[in-house]
Amino acid sequence: MYEVGEHLLMVATDRISAYDVVLGSAVPDKGRVLTQLSAFWFGRTGQLVGNHVVSTDPGEYPESLRAHAELLAGRSMLVRRTKPIPIECVARGYLSGSGWKEYQRGGRVCGVQLPAGLRESDRLPEPIFTPATKAETGHDINISEAEAGRLVGSDLVARLRALTLALYEHGAAHAAAQGIIVADTKFEFGIVAGPGGRDEVLLIDEVLTPDSSRFWPAERYEAGGPQPSFDKQYVRDYLDRIEWDRKPPAPVLPDDVVDNTRLKYVEAYRLLAGRDLDAPA
Repeated sequence: MYEVGEHLLMVATDRISAYDVVLGSAVPDKGRVLTQLSAFWFGRTGQLVGNHVVSTDPGEYPESLRAHAELLAGRSMLVRRTKPIPIECVARGYLSGSGWKEYQRGGRVCGVQLPAGLRESDRLPEPIFTPATKAETGHDINISEAEAGRLVGSDLVARLRALTLALYEHGAAHAAAQGIIVADTKFEFGIVAGPGGRDEVLLIDEVLTPDSSRFWPAERYEAGGPQPSFDKQYVRDYLDRIEWDRKPPAPVLPDDVVDNTRLKYVEAYRLLAGRDLDAPA
């Protein structure tokens, strides 16, 4: 993240993190997938909520950046500055990950009571909003909607809940038509001064990417256990197999895990965006 006058420049590298630790390996093209897929979704969701994107074309960036146009192409965004809202807004349509673990302990996820007898990866009766803290260090923590309201205000949380579920339903419907299940995803929002000085909520950061979502191939979906995926869960599964303690230093990923992760990310982009990476829109 770089300050560029009144804007910010976001550059996505090929580094990858898991369990909130940056790993010792890069995944080629990862930064380009995250940037270009986010740009695709920002373009599709503008009718639901405004966003922070100014441009993704280095040719339109301030002159001070143009000498770096080749490096920035495809993996950067010039964005508006916002005041980030300090919660992550998670939508879940299926029971997986930390939600599944929490459900096993008491039948709830972030304070939302769910039906008894659900299995891992089951589809939920309806999508749920499950916020989390945005920790500056350590791991993010799932919280209830009421706890989120105490952090940022109940009226704002109600607005975020509505936006989160609307964005999830829009993204999940498009993905389903391409053969992908969006099991869950997280959004981040920021505040800017709108017309008349009133606060306006904008969608920021990344949107419906393999880093912020669980993407499952619909044709292989079978509830009752973990699912094959097009996302970072593949890396987490490897780290769990080698019984990494989730503390630095992070392990280096084997070449086959790096290669397969890249293929999953690139394929997710192709299916969702309907074109190959870097192909003209």
